[in-house]
Amino acid sequence: MVGAIPAAMTYYSRSKMPETARYTALVAKDVKQAASDMSRVLQVQIETEQQEVESKEFSLFSKEFMRRHGLHLLGTTSTWFLLDIAFFSQNLFQKDIYSAIGWIPPAQTMNAIQEVFKIACAQTIIALCSAVPGYWFTVAFIDENRIGFVIMYSLTFFFPNFGPNATTFIVPAEIFPARFRSTCHGISAASGKVGAIVGAFGFLYLSQRIGVRNSLIMLGVVNFLGFLFTFLVPEAKGKSLEEMSGENEDNDNNIRTVPIVYT
Repeated sequence: MVGAIPAAMTYYSRSKMPETARYTALVAKDVKQAASDMSRVLQVQIETEQQEVESKEFSLFSKEFMRRHGLHLLGTTSTWFLLDIAFFSQNLFQKDIYSAIGWIPPAQTMNAIQEVFKIACAQTIIALCSAVPGYWFTVAFIDENRIGFVIMYSLTFFFPNFGPNATTFIVPAEIFPARFRSTCHGISAASGKVGAIVGAFGFLYLSQRIGVRNSLIMLGVVNFLGFLFTFLVPEAKGKSLEEMSGENEDNDNNIRTVPIVYT
């Protein structure tokens, strides 16, 4: 019940926020409202006037959409899917991994409070080790050095949060046209949740069948596949949303009301 309070506060705050000017103008087709919202946010005078602009709309999953954004959508969905397989399987089954390497005692040898304490200590050490530089020196001793494994394992949590765990939900919000942005982001996010389910059940099954060591190797393969699929995602740095989405590309001329800024 308490957890619903932040969600309700967020919902209320969002209901008071105006839609983005791009959405209001391009999707809702209410350019005057877009100009009004921009005036209120930017605190400048914005008026609308008739100008000749380029506009040619196409539907989601149409041939034109697939030509422009099909590979981009494949890139965002596949990378989010593959990342969540590895990310959630590691987070959910840390205790099993610690037990497999003998870092914490078997559950039957301690009570529940002792087990929670030891797992918490192990997770704290993992978090601290994530910031330790020079980890490559442990590679040569990984089979003999238990501490070396712990350091390397901790880095598998550091790098997903440093890169892909954040970019998987940022990039889909930048590279698609305004009218498809939420839908494509939702498809990508749904793909990630499927990956989380696969990781949760798949790692448990694999660890029982082929062992924890081989299961971690499989997760490494999954991460490598994710690396390959990142080449389908365009670089968004330094580019406007219009440039990334290609909304002004190869369009027919139409008359539309657009906002003009006067400072």
